[in-house]
Amino acid sequence: MATEKVYPMTQAGKEKLENELEQLKTVKRKEVVERIKIARSFGDLSENSEYDSAKEEQAFVEGRIVTLEAMIRNAKIIQEDEMNSDTVTLGKTVTFVELPDGEEESYTIVGSAEADPFEGKISNDSPIAKSLMGRKVEDEVSIQTPGGEMQVRITGIK
Repeated sequence: MATEKVYPMTQAGKEKLENELEQLKTVKRKEVVERIKIARSFGDLSENSEYDSAKEEQAFVEGRIVTLEAMIRNAKIIQEDEMNSDTVTLGKTVTFVELPDGEEESYTIVGSAEADPFEGKISNDSPIAKSLMGRKVEDEVSIQTPGGEMQVRITGIK
């Protein structure tokens, strides 16, 4: 049997997934079933775009529920005390400057399940995170990005 992927995440990240799962199971599922019922009442299903759209949404919702259940079941919570405070690890916020004279940027490195670049949370699988993992403050790091290579100096880890 294939082993399932482990999803490293913070406790807060796991709770966010559990809340989304609960919302999908208790609210969204019922809404979609109701949409399908209403669309069925329109008659001919062969040319019923409301029905097709509701069935597609149902497939998406059910797929997302299965995905979330797997992520929660295989979550590995990162404990604060497992983290060395002066080294970049999962769950840490890293501040760095792009060399020679870039602006300071901060990102929190999280498991792929809770990554959200717009909230400054980057996946541990991303090129930036992979390059920074295990490094310390004042380390100069070369990061391969889709736009080319960039040099950064780590200025803070918390």
